[in-house]
Amino acid sequence: MQDNLSLNVSLLRRRVPNLTTAAKAVGLRPATVSNLCTGKISVGRAEVRTLVTLANLAHCSLDELIIQGGKLSMIETGIKPIDLFAPIVKGGINGFVARAQVGQLVVLAEITQNLKEKGFETILLTPDREFTGMSDLEGFVDVKVHSAEDAFAEVSLRDDKEKLVLQVDRSIVVSGDLYDLRERFEAEGFPEITTILFDPSGTAVDEDDPYGPLDTLCYFDIDLASRGIYPAIHPVQSTSILVEEDSLEDRHTAVNRNAKKLLRRYKEIRVLLNSLGKEKLPEADFELYKIGERLEAYLSQPFYVAEEFTRIKGARVSVKESITDIEKILSGDYNHLKPSELKFKGKVS
Repeated sequence: MQDNLSLNVSLLRRRVPNLTTAAKAVGLRPATVSNLCTGKISVGRAEVRTLVTLANLAHCSLDELIIQGGKLSMIETGIKPIDLFAPIVKGGINGFVARAQVGQLVVLAEITQNLKEKGFETILLTPDREFTGMSDLEGFVDVKVHSAEDAFAEVSLRDDKEKLVLQVDRSIVVSGDLYDLRERFEAEGFPEITTILFDPSGTAVDEDDPYGPLDTLCYFDIDLASRGIYPAIHPVQSTSILVEEDSLEDRHTAVNRNAKKLLRRYKEIRVLLNSLGKEKLPEADFELYKIGERLEAYLSQPFYVAEEFTRIKGARVSVKESITDIEKILSGDYNHLKPSELKFKGKVS
C-alpha cells in the first residue's frame, strides 16, 4: 500500500450531503466527482477548476480539501468474488447494487456470519418497510435498530469500534440520515465505521450514482443469477478504491486485472458461440472461452448460511488461496478440469 494525495471525502460528504446534485448544479460532471472521490482519477490529474469548485462547495480551503492519503486496508470476507473484485474497505462506505431476488441479502448474511468469527459485530439499520429475505438477514446480525439515533447509541456503547460493521438500507442514504450519522461519529472522535449499503428494493440498479461516492461497489449480475451461478457478483463491473489506488498486494492487483480482461473476452465469445456455433469460432477463441467457463464456475461458492437450502457444505476461501487458484486457471494448469468440477466448491484442492 502507498501514501498519496487524495480528496478529504469525509469532509465533502459532511458539508455537501447531496454531492452529486450539488456538483451538477455548478457545472461539474457527477462522474468526475465520483471518480475523484473513489480514486479512479487521482488528485494530481484533476483540473484546478474542479478542485477549486469542490472547495467552494464545501466552504473549505484547498489545503483542507486535499489530504495526504492514509493506508487503506481490506476486511477479508472469505467470499471469493468479493475479496478479489470488490474488497471491503475497512472504515469505508461499501455499496451493493442489485436487482431484487438475485441474492444480495444472502451475500450480506454470509459476510455477517464470516466476520462474526473474526470478532466483528454487526449493527443492522433496517429498511423503512418489509422486504423478502430481510427476516433471514436479521437472524445473523448482532443488533437490529430502526433509526439513525438508535444506531448512534449502539455504536457509542461499543469499545472496539474498529470491529464494527454498520449495514444500512438505501432509504437511510437517500434521506441524508447516514451522512448526519457519520458526522456525529466524527464529532465524537469515533474511528471510521465500516459501512455496507444495500438496496432490497432493487431500484438502485436503474440509477447512475445511487449512493453517491463509494469506496467499494459490489455489483450483482442478473445473467449469472439466471444461470444459477451464485454469488451472482459481477466481477467486471464491481470495483474498489483498494484496486484503483493500488492498495493491494501486487499479485492481487495483477489477478484482478487479468481475470477481468479474460472475463470480458469470455462474455464476447459466449455471445458469438451462441449465435454462430463452435464450428465458426477460431480455436484460440474457443480455448479462451473454456478458460472463462472454468473461472466463472470457480467464482461460485457454497455458503454456510444457505446450507439448509442447497444441501452443500459452505466454504470459506482465503484471498491468497483464491489468487493462487485463479493464477492457475488463467495459465491453463486446470485445463483438465471441467467447469462442473469447479462450480460451488471452495479452493481447488
